[in-house]
Amino acid sequence: MQIVETTNEGLKRAYSVKIAAKDIAARIDGEVAKIAPQVRMPGFRPGKVPANLVKKMHGPQLHQEALNTSVQEAIQKLLGDNKLRPAMQPQIALGEGYEEGKDAELNVSLEVLPTIPAPSIDGLKLDKLVVPVSDAEVDEQVARLAGNAKSFVDAKKGKKAEDGDQLIIDFTGKLDGVEFDGGKAEDAALEIGSGRFIPGFEEQLVGVKAGDEKTITVTFPADYPAENLKGKDAQFDIVVKAVKVAGETKIDDEFAKSLGLTDLAQLKGLLRGQLEQETAGLTRTQMKRALLDILAAGHDFDVPPSMVEAEFQQIWAQLQQEAAQDADPAAALKEIEDEKGEYEAIAVRRVRLGLLLSEIGQANGVEVSSQEMSMLMQQAAQQYRPEDRQRFVEYIQQDALAAAQLRAPLYEDKVVDFLFDKAEVTEKTVTKEELQAAIEAEETAPAPAKKAAPRKAAAKKEAAPKAEKKEAAPKAEKAEKKAAPKKAAAKK
Repeated sequence: MQIVETTNEGLKRAYSVKIAAKDIAARIDGEVAKIAPQVRMPGFRPGKVPANLVKKMHGPQLHQEALNTSVQEAIQKLLGDNKLRPAMQPQIALGEGYEEGKDAELNVSLEVLPTIPAPSIDGLKLDKLVVPVSDAEVDEQVARLAGNAKSFVDAKKGKKAEDGDQLIIDFTGKLDGVEFDGGKAEDAALEIGSGRFIPGFEEQLVGVKAGDEKTITVTFPADYPAENLKGKDAQFDIVVKAVKVAGETKIDDEFAKSLGLTDLAQLKGLLRGQLEQETAGLTRTQMKRALLDILAAGHDFDVPPSMVEAEFQQIWAQLQQEAAQDADPAAALKEIEDEKGEYEAIAVRRVRLGLLLSEIGQANGVEVSSQEMSMLMQQAAQQYRPEDRQRFVEYIQQDALAAAQLRAPLYEDKVVDFLFDKAEVTEKTVTKEELQAAIEAEETAPAPAKKAAPRKAAAKKEAAPKAEKKEAAPKAEKAEKKAAPKKAAAKK
């Protein structure tokens, strides 16, 4: 095998690799010797079929397998001998005019990971913004829970419906006098003021009484899911069968017991724990954001363009999807196009931070255990149909890049936790609004020439960089989701 370097520019490398025809032939002969004892052919005893006949029968397949194996071994030797760490899968092209019996000439191109100076992690200082949970917040959550659990009882005869009351109605929707699909329901429960029905529907029922019949006209929103109803005026014939008022929900031990708990104190304890968990998550986000800013400011090195492009395409796909769902898709698309340079800068930052975190983790023995990886696979497999889950797990076990992609978020969190432990942390008590403002503050990411516009899109926020090399992995067959029953068109 002959390996000659043809390009060495920055992080780009290219090689010419020649695999001798005799080496490929030897591999084919080895495979023939292996399978010959199992070959059956009329006129020959089992295992006695001549090698030349075996080769004639299975020649093309054996040659292709031998060539593929030889190429893979050549690439591994190329990477090993030159101590290369590829950023993405190497691009391999077989020379034109190759045929069996000739030397195989390969053109191999790749980008390598940069050599990163040993990251300095000593002297890190971080503020930890902590939000204490007050008794008033807990009481507010209890009251909200009681409000959601309210029940309705029949109103006094002749009561006119008002905000907060519940109506039991039959309705039939029509477009230009013709009923439309999904526009009819019987015994539908509607709480006035809940906003569950299309705009204007609930408001026109204020003042009705049990037994009333009424026809209302409403306009479907321009972004309504059903194409035949978008922006259309519709008439609904309504029969009011009952008016109900909200029954009082007393907040006491009995209310807690109705939820399966021991008493009100236990309910408040659970809600306090949920609030503390929520604010702890925000605190971690703030600390991580600050940590990434410090790391980004202190390290600058070239990153592989292929990794940046892959990261940018992920960001761009998310932005385009969000723009397509905007009320004015054309304007939203123009806005992100105008800010494209910012997103490219964010992609560079994310890749650089990902490589940096990976380097820190490897240098300090941070690992994802086999037990943790197994749990990740099982959790990810739940998005597929039951019969496909084992196939997904096997795919992850066999594909190193797909496994790295799945492992990356957890690995990154473990590296971040390691850095939190190393840092000097100063705890500060703040309000929830102050914590949220700190999280939403713009990061010190590299900025394009123009001033950055306010960051609205989710992709623009400094999301977690992947701390391991990654490549978009082909997904196992997705679960077929069962279509939900159609809801009445009048409902949102």
